[in-house]
Amino acid sequence: MSSINFAKIERFDVHCHAITPKYRQFLIQTGHQNPDGMPAIPEWTPEQHISLMKETNITTSILSISTPGTFLQPFNPSLTKEISRSTNIELSEICAAYPQHFRFFASLPLPFVPESIAEIDYALDTLGAVGFCVLSNANGVYMGDKALDPIFDKLNERKAILLMHPTSCKILSHAHSRDGAAASDSGFETEMTVVNPLQQIPSGLLEYLFDETRAVVNLLLSETVTRCPDIKFIMSHAGCVLPLVLERIAVAMQTFFGGGVDSDEMKRLLRERFHFDLAGLPWPDMIHALLRIVGPERLVYGSDYCWTPPALVKTLIQKMDEGAEDIWTEDTIKEVYAGNAKKLFGI
Repeated sequence: MSSINFAKIERFDVHCHAITPKYRQFLIQTGHQNPDGMPAIPEWTPEQHISLMKETNITTSILSISTPGTFLQPFNPSLTKEISRSTNIELSEICAAYPQHFRFFASLPLPFVPESIAEIDYALDTLGAVGFCVLSNANGVYMGDKALDPIFDKLNERKAILLMHPTSCKILSHAHSRDGAAASDSGFETEMTVVNPLQQIPSGLLEYLFDETRAVVNLLLSETVTRCPDIKFIMSHAGCVLPLVLERIAVAMQTFFGGGVDSDEMKRLLRERFHFDLAGLPWPDMIHALLRIVGPERLVYGSDYCWTPPALVKTLIQKMDEGAEDIWTEDTIKEVYAGNAKKLFGI
């Protein structure tokens, strides 16, 4: 029998999602009724979410829009801007109606540069966002791409917190702007391929982990993380497969290509600039690879509701409680479940 009363331990959820009414309509209108191979768009209301929070002792949830994000129609900056702004306003209104329960990460109209820069200020200054949820790629433009440098410079100026979130791998016929022009200046080719090699396995089960790892590696190797010292990153799903491949990538880049960032520097950046949420199934195995790189002070809780149904959220909490008790003291568990996130957000 557990010596820790987990029912009394507070949880602060940094990785959970809303499906607002207008966003649901945008998904349907743009043909995303089964996003990334999922069987359906899940139901979501603030009341349903709060009910689950009370059952699981989650005191605060930071809402965000999950994949496929707000860039639902490739190479359409006006629609992407409209969806991003509309959805951010909806999330802001929900948080204003339930301030004791919700805060939110805003979405950006990526990869469009002027539009995204404008939305950063509007979301923070007018809507009260606490940060931004950024997908691993925006219709094939990966985080760390040079074309996005002005956006990351603005995020750095605003000392933003970014939740990195996976999405399906997408490949552009020409992955960079042809002449360095911003994406909204039509600098990107208009042919895009969504990649999922094993169609019988939805992207969310396997490809997501690879795609977010790809994005974070690109952020590190492009030195975006180094160049933008005031951005705080949250990598989701216990670091995906990054802990397993980091050494291989760092050594190979230096040995064969004479560049990159060495593994010690990569690990330092992960320890100092990144937090890692525990959404998904970090126990019984993934957590131990991550803990070889960072300590528990860099871990935060995530439920992945509403794309993870309530029954599974509760099952995963039980697995987490059992695994956490095996390796940490009660005080450390309290920090991982809520304390670390409160420090990150200055609460």
